[in-house]
Amino acid sequence: MRKKPLIVIALTMLLVFSLSQSVWAFSDTKNNPNESKIEALQKKGIIGGEKDGKFNPNGKLTYAAGISMIVKGLGLNIDNIRFIKAPKVTDHFKNLKDDAWYSNAVIIAQYNGLDIPVDVKAEDEMTREQFAHHLFKAILTKGDFAFTKQYVVLNDEKSVNAEYMDSIQKLLILKIASLDAKQNFNPKTAITRGESAAWLYDAIEFVQNTPPVTDPTPAVDYKLTTEKVNADITKVTITAQLPHPGYGLHITSISFEGDQAVIHVEVGKPDPDKIYPQVVTEKSVSTYIDAKLKPILSAPGQSVDGSTGFPIEEGGSASGSTGFPISG
Repeated sequence: MRKKPLIVIALTMLLVFSLSQSVWAFSDTKNNPNESKIEALQKKGIIGGEKDGKFNPNGKLTYAAGISMIVKGLGLNIDNIRFIKAPKVTDHFKNLKDDAWYSNAVIIAQYNGLDIPVDVKAEDEMTREQFAHHLFKAILTKGDFAFTKQYVVLNDEKSVNAEYMDSIQKLLILKIASLDAKQNFNPKTAITRGESAAWLYDAIEFVQNTPPVTDPTPAVDYKLTTEKVNADITKVTITAQLPHPGYGLHITSISFEGDQAVIHVEVGKPDPDKIYPQVVTEKSVSTYIDAKLKPILSAPGQSVDGSTGFPIEEGGSASGSTGFPISG
């Protein structure tokens, strides 16, 4: 008689487990070519369904959903930036909402350089070329990776936004993205939710399984200038003379010490698969700080202890090699 309750409990637990397994999986991804990758992302909490337990894999991906899944999937954050006041999504994107479910992800994407169009709307459909570009930009935040020297021919190359071509090429080389049977990429076609999940899954796998390459940072001359936006905001621009156009310039973080805003920058490595003209090139990158703060430049090879990286005056500039203020 005592064994009966144990049997009932065991059967109940088995039933609950079975139900939880069926509830966990989306009800409309069965037989979808990307089913296993969608399920894997769901189990990690990276993607969610729309309603009624459905993922809608063939539905069009919105910008809000696309940016959110990239940020979450690749673990992007802005933990290395200290803000005087909380950033708002409307500081950069007037068509978005500050209190929306996607706003935090968009802010993180903006400060990680995902290159989101300033006029974007949350419900805009994200095209294949746009998702490819934002996804590859997110990959680059995880380190410098080596790519094989090849160029994938697209029959519809003329339809591709030239600014997105490099990102598309890299995803094709990595076999994260693919062409159709006619060797078309279909750049202006809205990407489906299922395909975007598959690309994201493969991008995560690439980052996790591929060690970044290391390359010494070249000696660089930096210059810092300011521009008054209004009574509360100052625009700070860092300019550097780089060995050739393949190098980039990035603001990695902003820290605050008293009334000083210490702006940390680094040089982005050139694409090893490309050949660049050996011409010294000027690159610039900008950020915005509270007008009450004094901007300080912190770059490789520099310190901010008072010997270099001096604050600059309003409307002036400072050399990255000495950091002495220049008035006017």
